[in-house]
Amino acid sequence: MDEERDLITVTDEEGNETLMEILDYFEHQGREYALLTEADLPEDAEAEVTIMEIIANDEDETEEFVSIEDEVLFEELSGIAEEIIAQWNDELEED
Repeated sequence: MDEERDLITVTDEEGNETLMEILDYFEHQGREYALLTEADLPEDAEAEVTIMEIIANDEDETEEFVSIEDEVLFEELSGIAEEIIAQWNDELEED
């Protein structure tokens, strides 16, 4: 049986929509972030991981996924993402 995927649609500045799969969540300095990749990639395509901040709207209980604009913060988050991905690879090798 297939595992249920956590999918969202992301719209870029030009209005193009992309179906993304949320791979994982993590916190950094009191803020929540998500690691995402395109959901409909062919099996032989190399997946790119995107990092987005999650901003919760408590009034209507929605979440907004926002790109990281600050270059220094992006570098910090990229390092965390690399550690998470390395941990996934280690777990796959153990299986």
